[in-house]
Amino acid sequence: MLLANFLLFQLAWFACVAGAAYGMPWLGVSVTLMTTAWHLYQSKRAKPEMLLMFGVLLIGASFDQIMLLSELVTYQQHGWSTSLVPVWIMALWLAFASTLNLSLAWMQGRYLMATVFGASGGPLAYFGAQNIGAVTLPGSASYIALSIGWAIITPALLYLAKHINRWHTEHSA
Repeated sequence: MLLANFLLFQLAWFACVAGAAYGMPWLGVSVTLMTTAWHLYQSKRAKPEMLLMFGVLLIGASFDQIMLLSELVTYQQHGWSTSLVPVWIMALWLAFASTLNLSLAWMQGRYLMATVFGASGGPLAYFGAQNIGAVTLPGSASYIALSIGWAIITPALLYLAKHINRWHTEHSA
C-alpha cells in the first residue's frame, strides 16, 4: 500500500506538471481525481481522509495563491482565471494530502525531520516543474520563499493528519 501510494502520487505529480507544460491543465486534475478516488476507496477511514484532503487543499492553495500574487511563481495553463492559483496546483495539493497518512506517515511526530524535508523537497518539486515547463521561478527569492513556506507547511500538515486521525479514533468508538 505504501509503495502504491508513493507511485500514484508521482503519477499525479507528473500528470499535473506535464499537463500544464503542454497546454492540458485538466489532464493532471483527471489523473489526480482517479488516484485520490482509489486512495479513498482503499482507505479504512475515508471520512477523516476527506477532511484532511479538504484542509490540505485550503492551506496549500492559499500558499500558492500568495506565491502567485507576490509574483514569486508564474504558473502555466491555469485552467481558469490567471489571477487564481491553477486548477492543476490544487490537484497536486489533493495528491499530496493522500501521502500524509501513508508514504509520509513516518514523519508524523518528527517535526524537525518534516521541516528539513519540506524546506528541501518543496523547492525541488517546483524546480522540477520549472524544468518541465509548468512554472517559472524568477529568482532566488522564489526558492527562499518556497523553502520557508514548505518548511512550515510540511510539519503543519503532518500535525493536522495526526490530530485528525486521533480525533476520529477517539470519537468513533
